[in-house]
Amino acid sequence: MSWPELSTPPIESVHLPVLEAHRVRLRVLRLDLLHPLIHGNKWFKLKINLDHIIATGARTVLSFGGAYSNHIYALAAAARQLELRSIGMIRGELPRPLNPVLQFAEEQGMELYPMDRDSYRRKHEKAVLDALCHRFGGVHVLPEGGSNELAVRGCADIVQHLRFESQSTRRVVALACATGATMAGLLRGLAHQKIPVQEVLGISVLKARGYPRSEIVRWLRDCPQAAKQSWDVLEHYHGGGFARSSPELEAFLSQFRQYCDIPVEPVYSGKLFHGLVDAVVQGRIGADSEIIALHSGGVVPASL
Repeated sequence: MSWPELSTPPIESVHLPVLEAHRVRLRVLRLDLLHPLIHGNKWFKLKINLDHIIATGARTVLSFGGAYSNHIYALAAAARQLELRSIGMIRGELPRPLNPVLQFAEEQGMELYPMDRDSYRRKHEKAVLDALCHRFGGVHVLPEGGSNELAVRGCADIVQHLRFESQSTRRVVALACATGATMAGLLRGLAHQKIPVQEVLGISVLKARGYPRSEIVRWLRDCPQAAKQSWDVLEHYHGGGFARSSPELEAFLSQFRQYCDIPVEPVYSGKLFHGLVDAVVQGRIGADSEIIALHSGGVVPASL
């Protein structure tokens, strides 16, 4: 068993005419380059959880995800690296041939099982969890997306990679937001390290009004210093819902790729940059701001 070897993620500048016209500097923290398989925020969410699983002596980890879950993808790779048995409960049907995300997970040794949508909605309930433990034996269960208290603590370490270029401009940190765990961890890390940032801005990738915000509030309940920081979640850039796109989003991505070779997809990073650029155009992010956007990786669904 060996822990993954990680690279130091670079920060790259993005030069878009629309941003330069508004005197806004955009730089991207390339967390997608952290590891070839366990990249982005997923490593930060998994690392303390995996350490805890190993410390308890458990040898099997079970978690949940949709057909294009980056969490399932990363967990399968991490479990193989650490010689753990992994089980993925997939929402809905499990048609074959598998899509690239689930095929990769299976190739990593993850055992995949379909979970009907009613049971999936109740996956946090004791009766459902007890049935899974009885079915598979002694398993350690991670929630969907890997989002729990240990994940939030792990995401606090992301702040160690933030490096702003200017001391005088308004500093903004931005990220794609789903369960809110990464953003809550980031807010905790900024408060603990006392890094001067004027705002943390989440771009929701879900069509679930209020959900990311309520989850962030919940994660920050026991960290009053983090809760005092300025933060917001923009909820109008989900493109129709998770793993869905829209003509507007696709048009933006086409333009973005003309000016930048940073890889983007319509599930996470594409919505992040779309929301940020529009926020600048609308005046939500003012002139003379420096934005560091977290590129959390992501696998492009073949259907998009």
